[in-house]
Amino acid sequence: MEPEAALGLVKHGATLLLVDVPQNTLIGIDTKMFSSGPYFKGVKMIPPGVHFIYYSSSNREGNEFSPIVGFFVDASPSEVIVKKWDSKDERFVKLSEEEEERYAQAVKKLEFDRQLGPYALDQYGDWKRLSNFITKSTIESIEPIGGEITIISESEMVENLHKTAMEKVLAEQLQSSKFSKPDKKSPGNDCYYTPIPRVMKLKGAAGQDLTNMNLDKTHILETILTKQYGGSEDSLLGELQFAFVAFLMGQSLEAFLQWKHLVSLLLGCTEAPLHKRTQLFTKFIKAIYYQLKIGFQKDSKDTSRAEKGATTLLDESLLSADNFMRHLCKTRKLRELLEQTLGWNFQLNSAVDGMHLEEDDEFAPVVEILDDPDH
Repeated sequence: MEPEAALGLVKHGATLLLVDVPQNTLIGIDTKMFSSGPYFKGVKMIPPGVHFIYYSSSNREGNEFSPIVGFFVDASPSEVIVKKWDSKDERFVKLSEEEEERYAQAVKKLEFDRQLGPYALDQYGDWKRLSNFITKSTIESIEPIGGEITIISESEMVENLHKTAMEKVLAEQLQSSKFSKPDKKSPGNDCYYTPIPRVMKLKGAAGQDLTNMNLDKTHILETILTKQYGGSEDSLLGELQFAFVAFLMGQSLEAFLQWKHLVSLLLGCTEAPLHKRTQLFTKFIKAIYYQLKIGFQKDSKDTSRAEKGATTLLDESLLSADNFMRHLCKTRKLRELLEQTLGWNFQLNSAVDGMHLEEDDEFAPVVEILDDPDH
């Protein structure tokens, strides 16, 4: 990059200044995670807008890591976000307004420029596809008190939830010694996700009507959109993306369960996709397509332990035998919507079960849904 262009990005973009970061700390922003070196003090040239910042402290040898802690920010142009490492609690804390302003002025004078790594602009397109519906309002309505998302604060909630066999494996992996230190406690709380009912009950409704209502979740979707999201379809999609990012990057099991509930709700609708909510489902399918596409790109070439852990969790949770998506994606009405509005091609084959996503040309996705011989 030409020096003038780089300087312009430095001045216009936001800056994340991290003070007193211990060496070998895993630091992530959006889709990129790396290990901090001895002179590292943050990230510069961050495009304005929503971002997810996450980190994991390590032991001195750099081979054991604490659970990931993450938080969302909505960065303004030229904003300086300052966090200082608290060695006692092993986490980043907010400074006083006076200290924060002092550091911010030093950043603007480029005093820390050589110690700031550039934002991975080549991956920004992927991040925008994962977060284009997340707004400042989304963050403020869902984030926990204190803003920190971590599985450490989810242990009691997770233990009390009904889980499939695969979700039990996920919980065990996220709480395993590879990622956690048993004596650590979290100052945070659970996220304020929207409750998604599994069944709908309506006073005075006949038995057959109730059955139909719960087989086709369109009525449940309409009720939630009206009562919980004020009729805003984009707000629902923002929560879907918030939960996916918190799971994939932040390794939050609570987030995975919420993402699963939202996907199950949307893929459980048969009337909504082709009638009142066609635009919602067009945007939803694009969003989930990129979630899966980008999620599976986090491969073994990345050497960080936390990255490998998140990849393993995503692969196993989506490809397992009890995976909920393998059955939900067979919805006939949804298939018709995709064929009619997006031109996607569906091929039915026998003896093989699964979902395959690939690109027909440079950009247009093709979904191939294969028959399940047992259903």
